[in-house]
Amino acid sequence: MSSISLVFAFAKANPHNYYIYTMSIEVSHITKTYGSQKALDDVSFSIKSGEIVGFLGPNGAGKSTMMRILTTYLNADEGTATVNGHDVTTDSRAVQSSIGYLPENNPLYPDMYVKEYLGFSARIYKLENAKQRIAEVIAETGLESHQNKKIQELSKGYKQRVGLANALLHQPKVLILDEPTTGLDPNQLVEIRSLIRKVAQNTTILLSTHIMQEVEAMCDRVIIINKGKIVADDYLKNLKSDEIQVIDVEFDYRVEPELLQRIPLVREVKELHGFNYRLRFETKTDQRSGVFDFAHDNELKILSLNKRNKNLEAMFQELTGK
Repeated sequence: MSSISLVFAFAKANPHNYYIYTMSIEVSHITKTYGSQKALDDVSFSIKSGEIVGFLGPNGAGKSTMMRILTTYLNADEGTATVNGHDVTTDSRAVQSSIGYLPENNPLYPDMYVKEYLGFSARIYKLENAKQRIAEVIAETGLESHQNKKIQELSKGYKQRVGLANALLHQPKVLILDEPTTGLDPNQLVEIRSLIRKVAQNTTILLSTHIMQEVEAMCDRVIIINKGKIVADDYLKNLKSDEIQVIDVEFDYRVEPELLQRIPLVREVKELHGFNYRLRFETKTDQRSGVFDFAHDNELKILSLNKRNKNLEAMFQELTGK
């Protein structure tokens, strides 16, 4: 029987349980509190097998806490989470064996040689084909010319490669990356991005970052968290719409938002500080002329006017207040 037939046979025999196995990660109503501070507040989301998801948020938003819960490093106060069908609290060993994790600080043993370090990790995972797998992951991450060097002799970019090689060593189904490009120079950024995209062909990836370019270069979908709450969850192609146009305008006098709603094609009006307003249009056609006509017809002067298409960065700033 083919692998596809097996999947459908399983689904037919287990109609109520099939869903969890098509999802690599499921998070349901997770809450985590440190003292009086809620790091995560009723967080829920799911990630399908094979997706590359960017987990975005400003510093302190709860990204690292969520990842530590998914990797079983921390326990949630409330809610449940599963990775590859295994509960992170009650089946932590199974979760650990099926994920690869590259934390932000990338803890390595600097006195070890690269190949020696990977051999050490292979023994921890009890890999039967350790020698072959180490050779494969060294080739996959481009470490051939550095495998006999001490880790402390490597550049930051190559240390990240070692961390990624270690995370991939046991061929995990899910790869969790926490700020994988922090501190890299532009050339190293390109190398690591390319490497992650290559790895993503066979692995589900959850990528935490606050750098918009990283998400646009690597991810299919975006989850934005702010102050412990999910504030957006959508595919990147939907968030990067050329048809969402934002115009910030400052008049010399206060205008009732209801009056601004009469401007043709305007979909939303937000009153900012002073006499500043944010107008949202859903059209590719430049709407600044309509704003000028409105000002002229109502005997207003425009003190400033700025137009932009609503890209991912604008969406992030709007949702997080950053």
